[in-house]
Amino acid sequence: MAAEDGGSPDTAGPPLPRVLCDTAQLLSPGGDAPAGALWRLAEPGRQLDANVVSLPAGGRVDTHTEPDLDVLLLVLDGAARLESADGEHALRAGVLTWLPHGSTRAVLAGPDGATYLTVHRRRPGMRIQPPEAAARLRRSLGGGDA
Repeated sequence: MAAEDGGSPDTAGPPLPRVLCDTAQLLSPGGDAPAGALWRLAEPGRQLDANVVSLPAGGRVDTHTEPDLDVLLLVLDGAARLESADGEHALRAGVLTWLPHGSTRAVLAGPDGATYLTVHRRRPGMRIQPPEAAARLRRSLGGGDA
């Protein structure tokens, strides 16, 4: 099986499980990890996307709505506050949170920062399509050639 099919690039046969990352080694003692993505799932042929993200003390992911994807968020270290339409939710290491598609949310790191894992279905890559592809899509959705 080829890498683009989800298999290992150098072997034939079914894809095999593999250890990708030791998140404990990503966590910096003393909370001085760089802000942003510390790790990204980049395996070829995958159906998921995943990231380990570090927010510094008081750091924030601004309020946004994800229209298409459900997201799981697992706090690995530190603490944060999730703001959503139903109020605020305290997030600490070990708390697993489901962020359903269509929900509006913001994440605010606590005084020691926060490191968390997010997992969601992979977005299909953008592909260049011929001009008539948009018209075909509209017709298939019942929208005509408007």
